[in-house]
Amino acid sequence: MEPFILASQSPRRQMLLTWADVPFEVIVSDSDETFPANMDLDEVPVFIAKNKAEAVHEKIKLGYPQHINKHIVAADTIVVLEGSVLGKPANKSEAIASLTALSGKTHRVITGVVLIYHGKEYTFSETTLVTFNLLTLDQIEYYVENYKPYDKAGGYAIQEWIGVVGIQSIQGDFYNVMGLPVSKLLQKLKQLEEA
Repeated sequence: MEPFILASQSPRRQMLLTWADVPFEVIVSDSDETFPANMDLDEVPVFIAKNKAEAVHEKIKLGYPQHINKHIVAADTIVVLEGSVLGKPANKSEAIASLTALSGKTHRVITGVVLIYHGKEYTFSETTLVTFNLLTLDQIEYYVENYKPYDKAGGYAIQEWIGVVGIQSIQGDFYNVMGLPVSKLLQKLKQLEEA
């Protein structure tokens, strides 16, 4: 597989691609992660990922001529509970509030992926349903205190303690919940390379 540019500073996305033995380099660029208030929530992660991909594409054109022919992969993951997006908590109290809201309920984790491949944009998304057990306040506080999940959508990471202890079931791609549906991404890249 041709090496590509990952437009993400997420250590989890980088780890997943490393596990898959996929060659990549990381280039990130600041991009707006807001979205229109009336946008269908299923479209939000692709919209944000597209902003990331296009920002990195511009950055490469301006300052990284050696990467101009490399493909770009960008992704964004959101957690949707009862019609609302649970973002990254800014502090301990927000993280506790997010996990309290998720406790005993099923939510959707949606990751949008954007590929810029030979100058053309390709997009897709993946949805996984995650159901939490009823969590005690002690469990929630322990997790937030010890794992500080402030850079994670919904205030949790499935691969950490809270996932092992607190998650009852998942329906769909586990790695999507970590931040990247790797299998689907690799299938798409393979299709494009063979086309």
